[in-house]
Amino acid sequence: MNLALTEEQAMIQDMAKKFADSELAPVAAELDISNDQTLFQSNLSKLAELGFMGLNVKAQYGGVEAGTVAFSLAITELARACASTAVTTSVTNMVAEVIQAVGNEQQKQQYLPKICSGEYKAGSFCLTEVSAGSDPAGMKTTAVKDGDEYILTGSKIFITSGTFAGVFVVWAVTDSDAPKGKGISCFIVEAATPGITIGKCEDKMGQKASPTTEVNFNNCRIPASALMGEENRGFAVAVGELAGGRIGIGSLALGVGLAAMDYARQFVTERQQFGQAIANFQGIQWKLAERYTDLEAARLLLMQAADLKERNLPFGKAASMAKLFAAEKANKACYDALQMLGGAGYIKEYPLERLARDVRITTIYEGTSEIQKVIIARDLLKEVS
Repeated sequence: MNLALTEEQAMIQDMAKKFADSELAPVAAELDISNDQTLFQSNLSKLAELGFMGLNVKAQYGGVEAGTVAFSLAITELARACASTAVTTSVTNMVAEVIQAVGNEQQKQQYLPKICSGEYKAGSFCLTEVSAGSDPAGMKTTAVKDGDEYILTGSKIFITSGTFAGVFVVWAVTDSDAPKGKGISCFIVEAATPGITIGKCEDKMGQKASPTTEVNFNNCRIPASALMGEENRGFAVAVGELAGGRIGIGSLALGVGLAAMDYARQFVTERQQFGQAIANFQGIQWKLAERYTDLEAARLLLMQAADLKERNLPFGKAASMAKLFAAEKANKACYDALQMLGGAGYIKEYPLERLARDVRITTIYEGTSEIQKVIIARDLLKEVS
């Protein structure tokens, strides 16, 4: 297996790193405190100009066709500086990929260039509901056909970029008599559509600059042409795209974990106790060795999943393994890094307390660690059944 990056992949990784270092890192702590949306969205626009909102979208629709490996590399570099920016970029790419995968030609031509160019600051993925989180097939939002329209009614929660997204990809029940998960359809809905209201931004533990909201559909009329793919066949689309999204979130977790360990590694070479740098003590050295080994293993799992997806091979189990491992090990890395700073790690002057808050959600969104284990075990048992 050749693990070397292509010239294009290395270029995108380098471009993401330079942007993260110059534009994101200097303002990440400020955004965590102020939630300055003008500044935050300005950086999103700059990323769109560089092509980062359509990394796996075909050039004919405004994308850069760089592939899933390049996407993973880019999200990791962005997350090393600002997890809020990285998650918005990841979800927006995921929305674009849904439209490219199941949208018709008119839908692709209408919406993908607006996402890739930054005309739409972001796209939102509207799947989760109060009673349909780990069990998305249990959703209650409905889309009732009425002539040449559908009437959307229901609420989605924990929606990334709900306040400023230009377009929503929405899942709703279109056949209430169908078996669970079988009567769900996928729609593309413009944010300005009458009947949509956005709830308040959640006051989150971390990733504070990325708005997370409720999105309500109150007898929202959308044209029948908003349907993506086949009616009543949308749940399979959601499951497939969630698998791709897990590569993004695993990559994000890896970036945050690396940022934490890189900061701690430098700190322990400078911090003096008992007359010497604490890096000289074996306890510190073992933490460094263990956590960097974990993060390198996470990187390799992510590259495997991304490569499988890029080659159009089955990748769901690999994506769940990568997301599970990367998220759990990145959490461990952030807490060990904070511990290595001692009391300083608990103070906002240093970045570790922010990184520890930012990384915590990675074991929850895009499928909890527990759900990843269910998916992995199910696939393993299928292989021998």
